[in-house]
Amino acid sequence: MQETNIVIVGAGPVGLINALGLARAGVPVTVIEAGAAIANSPRAMVYHWSVLAGLERLGILEDALAAGFTKQEYTYAVFRTGEKITWSTADLADHTPYPFNLHLGQDRLAEIALAHLRRMPHARVHFGTAFTGLEQDKDGVTVTAQQGDATLSIRAAWVIGADGARSAVRRAIGESFDGITWPERFVATNIYFDFEAHGFSRSNMLLDPVFGAIIAKIDRDGLWRVTYSEDAMLPEDSILQRMPAWFKTVLPGDGQYRLAQFSPYRMHQRAAGRFRAGRVLLAGDAAHATNPTGGLGLTSGLFDSYVLYEALAAVARGDASDEVLDRYAEARRKMFLDIVSPQATENKRLVFHSHDPERLEGDLAIYRRMATDKDFRLPRLLFPKRLETPSLLA
Repeated sequence: MQETNIVIVGAGPVGLINALGLARAGVPVTVIEAGAAIANSPRAMVYHWSVLAGLERLGILEDALAAGFTKQEYTYAVFRTGEKITWSTADLADHTPYPFNLHLGQDRLAEIALAHLRRMPHARVHFGTAFTGLEQDKDGVTVTAQQGDATLSIRAAWVIGADGARSAVRRAIGESFDGITWPERFVATNIYFDFEAHGFSRSNMLLDPVFGAIIAKIDRDGLWRVTYSEDAMLPEDSILQRMPAWFKTVLPGDGQYRLAQFSPYRMHQRAAGRFRAGRVLLAGDAAHATNPTGGLGLTSGLFDSYVLYEALAAVARGDASDEVLDRYAEARRKMFLDIVSPQATENKRLVFHSHDPERLEGDLAIYRRMATDKDFRLPRLLFPKRLETPSLLA
C-alpha cells in the first residue's frame, strides 16, 4: 500500500492546481487520473482577470501568459440586426495589475501546472489510474484504484474529489448532485476562421434564440472556439452532418472554415448537497456544475482551489483545526448557489433564449450604457472578483 498525505482524484486544472498548492506548502500529495494523459477536448478557455493573482501565487502565471494571450475587449452582437456593442476591461487598471482576461485552453493550463508539479519532490501523478472506491476511518482514507491489471491501494489523511461533473468520488461518498439538466445540448467547436477580418472582437456573445453562440479566439495561430446549442433530442451521432448548415448561416464572408475539434455535452446547474464528507472534499465540477456561458465554471473551480489548498495544507501541517474545511465547504457551496449559478443562468438566457424583443431591448440598453458610461461599467467589470472567497486562515 502506498502512503501519502493527500490524494487528489482528477488531473484537470482544479486537481492539478490543488496538488501544486499543497506540494508548494510542503504537503505530500498524489494525483490519480483515469485518462492516459490530460484531456485536450474543447473545454474552458477564458480566465477572468480575478483568477490571475492566484496563478501568480502558484508561480505559473508567467508560463500561462506566454502560452496564451491576453485580451480586454468584449462584444455583444445581435445576430438578427447586426448591432455590436463593445467595451473594454481597461478601466480595471486602477484595481488590479491584471486588467485583462487570459485566453488559454484548460488543457494547456493543466499541462503547465503538471510540469511545475513534477518538479516537486513529494508529489506523484499516476495517469491511467481509475478511482474505484474509498473507505474512511477516524485516522484517514484508503483509496482504491485500477491501474491496468493491477489494483492500487493508497492510504491518505485526506482526499479531494476533482474528477468532474460525473465524479466517482462524489458517488462514493453517497452525495447528491441536485439541480437541473438543461434541455439543450451544447456543441463546442474549435475552428480556423478569420473572425477578426470581419470585425469580431476576440471575445463575442452572439445573441439569438436560434443562432446564439459564444465566439472567442483561443490562440495566436488563428484557432477559435465557437460554442452553439441545439435540441438535445437530435441524434448526437449526426452533429457533423448538421454543423455545416449552422456555420453557413452564421459565418460572414464566404463562410469557409476548417474544423479542428468538436465536443458535444449536456449543460447543468447542479451542486452537491455537501462539499465535505468526513475526510473527503469536493472541488470544481465534482462539487458544482454550471452552463459555461460567461466562463464562470472554471473561474469557480479555481477560486475553490485557491482557498481549499491553503486551508487543507494548514490542517495537514497541524496549523489549523479541520473546522476550517467545513467553512470551505459552506462558503463555496453558498457562493455557487447564490451568485455563480444565477448569473450563469442569466447569461445563458441572454445569449441563447432572447425570444422576447421587448426584454432584449431592455438588456441591450444596459450594455449600450456599459459601452459609454465608465461609472456604470466599472461595477460590472468588478463582478468576477465577487466569486472569490477570502483566505479562511486570516
